[in-house]
Amino acid sequence: MLKAALPQRAQTTRRRLAGLFGVLGALLALMLAGAGPAAAHATLQSTDPAQNAVVATAPQAVTLTFSEAVSLSGDSVRVLDPAGKAVDTGNPAHADGKDNTARVGLNAGLANGTYTVAWRAVSEDSHPIGGAFTFSVGAPSDTSVSATALNGAEADDVVAALYGTARTVAYGAFALLAGAAAFVLICWPAGATRRSVQRLLMSGWVALLVSTVAVLMLRGPYERGSGIGQAFDLSLVRATLDERIGTALAARLLLLAASGVFLSLLVGQLGQPVRPALAADGGDGPKDADGGADDAEEAELRELEQRAAERPQREARLGLGVAGLVLAVALSATWVGADHAAVGIQVWLALPLGMLHLIAMAFWLGGLAVMPAALRSGIGADVAGRFSKVAFGAVAVLTATGIYQSWRGLGSWGALTGTEYGRLLLVKTGCVAVMLGVAWLSRSWLARLRAAADEAAEVAPAEVPEPVTAEVPEPAAARADDPVRQAQLARQQAARKNAGRDRGLTPTRAGLRRSVLVEALVAVAVLVVTTMLTNSPPGRVAGEVAGGAGAKGATAAPAPGAPAPQTVPGQTLELKLPYDTKGRTPNAKGTATVTLNPARSGPNEVHLALDGADGKPVEVPEVQLAFTLPDRDLGPLPVTLTAEGTGRWSGTAQLPLAGNWVVSVQVRSSDIDQTTEIKPLKIG
Repeated sequence: MLKAALPQRAQTTRRRLAGLFGVLGALLALMLAGAGPAAAHATLQSTDPAQNAVVATAPQAVTLTFSEAVSLSGDSVRVLDPAGKAVDTGNPAHADGKDNTARVGLNAGLANGTYTVAWRAVSEDSHPIGGAFTFSVGAPSDTSVSATALNGAEADDVVAALYGTARTVAYGAFALLAGAAAFVLICWPAGATRRSVQRLLMSGWVALLVSTVAVLMLRGPYERGSGIGQAFDLSLVRATLDERIGTALAARLLLLAASGVFLSLLVGQLGQPVRPALAADGGDGPKDADGGADDAEEAELRELEQRAAERPQREARLGLGVAGLVLAVALSATWVGADHAAVGIQVWLALPLGMLHLIAMAFWLGGLAVMPAALRSGIGADVAGRFSKVAFGAVAVLTATGIYQSWRGLGSWGALTGTEYGRLLLVKTGCVAVMLGVAWLSRSWLARLRAAADEAAEVAPAEVPEPVTAEVPEPAAARADDPVRQAQLARQQAARKNAGRDRGLTPTRAGLRRSVLVEALVAVAVLVVTTMLTNSPPGRVAGEVAGGAGAKGATAAPAPGAPAPQTVPGQTLELKLPYDTKGRTPNAKGTATVTLNPARSGPNEVHLALDGADGKPVEVPEVQLAFTLPDRDLGPLPVTLTAEGTGRWSGTAQLPLAGNWVVSVQVRSSDIDQTTEIKPLKIG
């Protein structure tokens, strides 16, 4: 009988949910299928011709080899002659089918001189990488490569700003969509009927849709350093869809279509009122002697009927909860599967923990967005208490997964302050600490709400009750001695005082609402910093880049606040770089002296001297010297060193442009002890 009482709508809901689960499962499997181990942020390992090499005859092509697979575009590799004219044939491709290479052909009949190779690609973690190096045909020469020719390695400022904004909005929209749905399903099912909550759900869905389309269209210009006008170039959109991040964005759009069905079911099912149980006979006629037993049976029957009436909504709530969780996991995979977690160390662990981190963030921050509207609607302390428990669990998960992600991304304590990634992580940690402090204040307001019996239950719209005073005034003594009368008067006065307030917004709820609003505002800052973190190379990679200059093509960066000595063209410049490889051999600690002459753009004679702590020359198994121009993504340009005795080397450095350069010296004192020291200098 109970099964027959189930409405046809509940059976239709089950079929829709089953279809929704199938779509979500297939999309999630598609997202995670291609996520394999790799090294975060590709680095240039070798080039042919070699960087800074002098070849006797002009090569037919230039080949670059990276540490991991890269995606190429039509202008990923450009070769410029000394006059700044392009001499490559264009349309670079992978060499011999290897996806970690890039090769571009050269025009025939190249004249002698120094040529600059500017390259740009996209590493497997979806981040653009770029740089430049030089080689010479016949003999080195002066070069007048235009600085604007190398700006392609930098994203256009407008495009970069819009791209970063779209990514931030996408994070916030996901948090709003997933967190608001979780709040309704876990804490406040009746909220599905409230217009304010429905607007929040729809706002999250629309914002995520618009921001995803914006990221898809801006990705091409962002990778290639072109202007905003290229955002509508369909060829760039097609190229983006062929990349890992394009696959993730396409999957996100499909998931958003499924989420639209989910939202309609959420509002349609939880917004249905529960039908009250009907009396067995519906009459109030006389009862016989067994009336007491009949009343008990009738009460039990009504309870069973009430459960049967509530059963469709309970089943719908459970099904929607499972569907919402699968949908949240699938949506989080569209970020994690195309970002830092998909490459680097321990990918098998970083992927699920990254998704868990995003979902916990959404449950916390999205719930905060719903709380002000819920408090305005007059929710009771039980609803606020349930969200408090959900938020506490989300914070615990965020803390655990955040510690792991920090360890994985930093790699060392020095990266915490010595890299942009580490400094952003400190800012994010500070913002989260502020949020936790405000959350503690919110919990204190919640405790007050629970303690106030008159505010603990959900309230109706504030109205001013009619005075109950008698027509004949009561004596003052009678009023003072009647506690019931005093309580009644107090309630009337409170009602008049709160008559202009919003529905349910009592003083305690107003205080809790203010605290939650502050918490939500700090959450916006957390989302902005999170976006900046995903756009920055992890500290572990940045450390390797700073320490791995030379043959591997890493980009060295000057120490924060280090002064750049101004060179005087035509005069010799001497730079001293103290080093310490932390080894135990006599050559593990000392000073590297770099001498540059004539210290101007073009070819420079370079001398390198290594002296131990006692000031005497020391021999080391390996030493490398390179120059980098970070502002133009030029370099590192390694110097081929020729030994001239113990601890002494010489070579020629090609510095094609004036600007703030960085010199890096890598010293290896034993098989396991190595360090890289850097120092800025200004040319021109």
